Amino acid sequence: MNKDTEQTIEAAAAAENPLLAEWAGPYGGVPAFDKMAEMLPHLKDDLRKGMADTLAEIDAITANPEPATFDNTIVALERSGKPLDRMFSYWGIWGNNMSGPEFREIEKELVPELSDFQSKINQNEKLFARVRAVYEGEEMQNLRPDQQRVVLLTYEGFARNGATLEGAAKERYAAINKELAELYTDFSNNLLADEENYVHFLTADQLSGLPDSVVNAAKAAATSAGQDGKYAITNTRSSMDPFLTFSDERGLREKVWRTYYNRGDNGDEHDTNAIISEILKLRDERVALLGYDNYAQWRLENRMAKTPERAIDLMEAVWPAAIARVREEVADMQAIADQEGADITIEPWDYRYYAEKVRKDRYDLDSNEVKQYLQLDKLRDAMFHVAGRLFKFKFTPVPDGSVPVYHPDMKVWEVTNIDTGEHIGLWYLDPFARKGKRSGAWANSYRSHTTFDGKETVLSSNNSNFTKGAPGEPVLISWDDAETYFHEFGHALHALSSSVAYPTLNSGVRDYTEFQSQLLENWLTTDEVINNYLVHYESGEPIPAELVAKIKKAATFNEGFKTTEYLASAIIDMKLHTMDPAGIDPDKFERETLAALNMPKELVMRHRTPQFGHVFSGEGYAAGYYGYMWAEVLTADAAEAFANAPGGFYDEELAAKLVKHLFAVRNSVDPADAYRAFRGRDAEVAPLMRSRGFPVPE
Repeated sequence: MNKDTEQTIEAAAAAENPLLAEWAGPYGGVPAFDKMAEMLPHLKDDLRKGMADTLAEIDAITANPEPATFDNTIVALERSGKPLDRMFSYWGIWGNNMSGPEFREIEKELVPELSDFQSKINQNEKLFARVRAVYEGEEMQNLRPDQQRVVLLTYEGFARNGATLEGAAKERYAAINKELAELYTDFSNNLLADEENYVHFLTADQLSGLPDSVVNAAKAAATSAGQDGKYAITNTRSSMDPFLTFSDERGLREKVWRTYYNRGDNGDEHDTNAIISEILKLRDERVALLGYDNYAQWRLENRMAKTPERAIDLMEAVWPAAIARVREEVADMQAIADQEGADITIEPWDYRYYAEKVRKDRYDLDSNEVKQYLQLDKLRDAMFHVAGRLFKFKFTPVPDGSVPVYHPDMKVWEVTNIDTGEHIGLWYLDPFARKGKRSGAWANSYRSHTTFDGKETVLSSNNSNFTKGAPGEPVLISWDDAETYFHEFGHALHALSSSVAYPTLNSGVRDYTEFQSQLLENWLTTDEVINNYLVHYESGEPIPAELVAKIKKAATFNEGFKTTEYLASAIIDMKLHTMDPAGIDPDKFERETLAALNMPKELVMRHRTPQFGHVFSGEGYAAGYYGYMWAEVLTADAAEAFANAPGGFYDEELAAKLVKHLFAVRNSVDPADAYRAFRGRDAEVAPLMRSRGFPVPE
């Protein structure tokens, strides 16, 4: 067959199954994001073909008459399913960034089929027998350490997901997975509906206290919703948070607060409580089939924490200091409210508003004044600077039109090595909120670094929900949002730094994977960033030294609120997955558990149970939300290492160790061993307490 004939056949296959097709274009091929609309009608057929082709690849592995080896079993598995992986890059965009009724209907139909597909692989007895033969065989001892790690993770992936079950137990396990997949989709769609359907449209006389940046963003949001002349406060954190911080209209603050924190809990068709109850029961039943006492015990077995008890011990060690700080914060706020003659008792919708007044009173620090120096584009440039100093990465915008995007707001940069010019990958940024995009901020990769089958370079992305300003106006964000921006960029740098050979080694350990991203937040307050990138959006003047001093002095301000709202969510998550879920009423459980913890009445969980997408839209953070704090123990410990290094946070020797031991290795090394290689010891809890301004326990 000549080359022209091969190309004709490939083109015909791409036209028939575009979602599975090899990616064309520069940089080793890129997703055809500009064809999303026309590819959606192909989704059903392409997914089914992709699953069938992958199962055929699995059958070829199990039909191999040769004894199982690393190459003919483990590597063959690593190589399988590539077209399906490409399809899921598009699926993720439709599910998270461009969700609409047509996709949701297709998703609902296909999710059970996807669950069946996964069960056919996880419960394939012949395949598991070959994997186990490699895991238990003599060859294992002669493999490289990273190859041994691939075998271990592959074996555990089967053993912990039903491969050892037989007969009725195996059938029930698969059936539970199918039911859960459908419930996760229902939960996500219900939550998105509440975020899209509840919007507060305000008039000009209801804007008292709001800074211009918030007013302009609200005006733009209303205009895009067809409400010219009004101002929209949408049901997302990026819209809710600044409104509750600055609005003088207490009645409106309460309405916006209730709308946001009642998502999924309105007793209507989008209520999620019944879905959550069923999810908890099915999770508990599924792990019981594997011999575990509860879901959390199963989930944490291969995490750094190892047991629910160790995770709970950490959270309970911090909790008393957190709620004690809340009591101090509330007392300070109440004093100011009394001085003003407000004649109120501090309620949850007052916390941000009066905290801002305390900040101004105690530190002479106005967060709106700080915001004038926090331009989204400048912060992005600051992140690029940090990436250059620590990782030797250079970010260059790709030529217009050279890389397809799915929305005009999306931008793309090529990432190269500063010293060698070597191409590392691409970084995509989708920064703004819009209808059909899920709330929050996240990072994901469309392609990960591997070398086992020819070098694959990284396609990484960051996604946010900042409120887009008026045309030509700079987007100004809060200090907390700036930290989140750096945080999510840390995930992207983790992906871009990868030096691993096999796809499985790009996976993460949940209570470790947040460490790298949390650590990067520390560079926001370094002098190089402050002096060069925090400049006034109108004058271009650098942020004044006295304002920087106030920011640093107030570094632990409101830490009671931040820690308590997070810990409440993490503790509820863990307790939901360690108790008997029979007959559970999620709302009642939340109320009673928080009461037993002496949860301050002036604030709520960061993610209330009915809207806890981390935990109930899938299994990524289920019994794992504690992982942010577990990782923060490492974060605070590592940050102190940089603070004490001769070159500070830009110390070249320590930065090289950071990249080598904690970023580039991904999951090719056990996280505990990786951290010891970096630090020379295990992490200690004391730096965490110091970083939050809490007393260090004996």
